[in-house]
Amino acid sequence: MNYILFADHSRYNLLPFTHTRPVADVRCGIFTMRERWEHFLKAPTSSLAKNYLQAVYPLVVGTDNMLINGSIFASRALTDAILKLEQGQKLVHNGRLVAARTSLTELNADDILPHNIDEIAYEGTVYGLDNVWDIFAQNDRAIREDFALLTKGKANAAIPAGVTVSGHDIFVEEGAELYPGCIINAATGPVYIGKGAQVLEGTLMRGPVAICEGAVVKMGAKIYGATTVGPYCKVGGELNNVVLFANSNKAHDGYLGNAVIGEWCNLGADTNCSNLKNNYDEVKIWDEHSKKGIATGLTFCGLMMGDHSKCSINTMFNTGTVAGVSCNIFGTGFHEKFIPSFCWGGPEGITTYDINRAIETAGRVMARRNKQMTVAEQEMLRYVFEHTAEQRNWFAKN
Repeated sequence: MNYILFADHSRYNLLPFTHTRPVADVRCGIFTMRERWEHFLKAPTSSLAKNYLQAVYPLVVGTDNMLINGSIFASRALTDAILKLEQGQKLVHNGRLVAARTSLTELNADDILPHNIDEIAYEGTVYGLDNVWDIFAQNDRAIREDFALLTKGKANAAIPAGVTVSGHDIFVEEGAELYPGCIINAATGPVYIGKGAQVLEGTLMRGPVAICEGAVVKMGAKIYGATTVGPYCKVGGELNNVVLFANSNKAHDGYLGNAVIGEWCNLGADTNCSNLKNNYDEVKIWDEHSKKGIATGLTFCGLMMGDHSKCSINTMFNTGTVAGVSCNIFGTGFHEKFIPSFCWGGPEGITTYDINRAIETAGRVMARRNKQMTVAEQEMLRYVFEHTAEQRNWFAKN
């Protein structure tokens, strides 16, 4: 059986993060959506995505393909139902395609399957990422479920002397380092400390929290649940219900709440992000695909920042701000609530970030983590640059 993860309408709702990755590679909880499916399938997966992404995320096609919706959270019950599908059958939940088994070798990301395929209804519970704010809004449940999956039957590393822990739902992987003076409340939710992670002196942590492999929590950090610090991220200051994907830094003082930060981002010292309007009204955010503001249904909603974006010291973000891919944000005062991809500047003026300079900077940042930017990744960024030009032009005129 060959497993392929695809995306439905959610690919548009999860911008700016899906500019640079398939939906399946969005992190929510401890896992990415892909990692969770591979855990249950016990097999590798590939992605059916837009053409410009396929060179970075290659598609593997066989003669017996199981197509699975990468925006849906994997579970044991759902996986069992999918594995029962026969050739020419699809699994559907409330009109949404969950999975399908096909021998087709020519697959199209915009038209997944023939319409005459046999349909089987799934009556169980299904969770999915339908909107960009779901990434932080569903993080509490996702951390709890992933914690149970990851720690079942595994031995917990010893908690060092001088670390204060309340509650029992804490798991420390071998090779993680916790330093004296840390106070961890695992009674309010599970706390997972990944392999090679470091939690430095004076950290205050209140579960559910996931500190993933190789991540660093700086001295005196205050982390409230439900927060995920992705692999090799560095965090400090105050975080509340935040998801950082991987390799990003919010290493200094400043507040970040109800927010999602992509990969290779950096928030300057004393960056502060509003997540609550002064009148306590519902937060609206800008939807790139529909080109209009949409209601989130949430009172608390902070910053959504795409891959490779940076902001300077003392940056202030409004409630419900969306910053695209590879933005370089600086300047005094609050910034616009929508900052298109490859913008350079701030309240005092915005220009286009030269694509060659942006790629050069991204390559330097990745090299600091011993990663080399591939030609395919460079071409992916060039595609995003070209296809977001209209947004930048509109922004400049308004």
